[in-house]
Amino acid sequence: MMQPTRVAIVHDWLNGMRGGEKALEAILELFPKAEVFTLLLEREKISSAISSKKITTSFIQHVPLAKSKYRYLLPLFPMAVERFDLSGYDLVISTSHCVAKGARAPREALHICYCFSPMRYVWVFQEEYFGKNRLKNIFLSPFMAALRSWDTRSCERVDHFVAISRTVADRISRFYGRESEVIFPPVDTDFFVPGEKEKGFFLVVSALVPYKRIDLAVRAFNELKLPLAIIGDGPEYSKLKKMAGKTISFRGWVSNEEVREAYQSCHALVFPGLEDFGLTPIEAQACGSPVIAFGRGGVTESVRDGVTGTFFRERTVASLKAAVTSFRPMRFDPAAARRNSLRFGREVFKKRLAEYISRRYDEFHIDRGRAANTIAMDGMRGGRE
Repeated sequence: MMQPTRVAIVHDWLNGMRGGEKALEAILELFPKAEVFTLLLEREKISSAISSKKITTSFIQHVPLAKSKYRYLLPLFPMAVERFDLSGYDLVISTSHCVAKGARAPREALHICYCFSPMRYVWVFQEEYFGKNRLKNIFLSPFMAALRSWDTRSCERVDHFVAISRTVADRISRFYGRESEVIFPPVDTDFFVPGEKEKGFFLVVSALVPYKRIDLAVRAFNELKLPLAIIGDGPEYSKLKKMAGKTISFRGWVSNEEVREAYQSCHALVFPGLEDFGLTPIEAQACGSPVIAFGRGGVTESVRDGVTGTFFRERTVASLKAAVTSFRPMRFDPAAARRNSLRFGREVFKKRLAEYISRRYDEFHIDRGRAANTIAMDGMRGGRE
């Protein structure tokens, strides 16, 4: 079994600790000497486990106002990621939901992409990200077409794709024409554990952005007049707060310990978005709480309908209200939710990914050895002739 000697990890940007960064942390535990390349870095917003590594940034880091307006620089991202010098590395791992997979690995390196999704804003969620403004969409149209074209071409730089869910694997197949193996991302099931809290409310834990569809939850609970706590922040915060009635409270971003306590104290986590995978439903189950979710996307792979949660089938206020009205907490066994969550534990992720990378790395060098032998034999034949 061969082992890589120099490992590079290319991550889109590092300005917070979301699901992608938690996966990056676990990958760095597998390769503690790996060097990280990223478009944009805010060290104060990431964990010490990541910030302590050698991190190389792109020219985006030095663009004025990039930290607050980096999304407006999206057309520059392909150029930025292609400029990373990865010479000398024998394994490149891109952790990508945007352009990281487009990094140019050297010929002698194996490039594996752990794919959170093909670019959502150009393939599946353009309206959710950029709104319905017709003039804006006309203006954006050529940029989106150029990004789709680049995204399709750049996937050829990846030797193997690993998808975070079957939902994402289907997108990789549809948009890139590539096969991928599914390895679910890690959840800290040692931290998110059941408690003895009294149940008193329904819960949302989410970034407050349009495609998460938290507005459905607000409207439904306004009409139901049931208590709903919303943990999270984002551009939709003011709009949602204005919509909310007296039974809905907004807590903003809180500590991990407070999130865990909220999971332990809720009747159920409400999850109205269409997600690539979704970590919060697993965190809630790890704490013994069931999930009420829109029954499409990655959540169908992590929640067992009727056992650890319940699905509503249409992304409408009426469908969500019906699911909440028929929800009976006593029908759900906290121990079953906990057992289901353990399939997604951090050590499970690390074991599966380590085995996959080791297998692909061996195959890569066996294939290169065969190719070199073939070239050598052809040279000998040519010399004799």
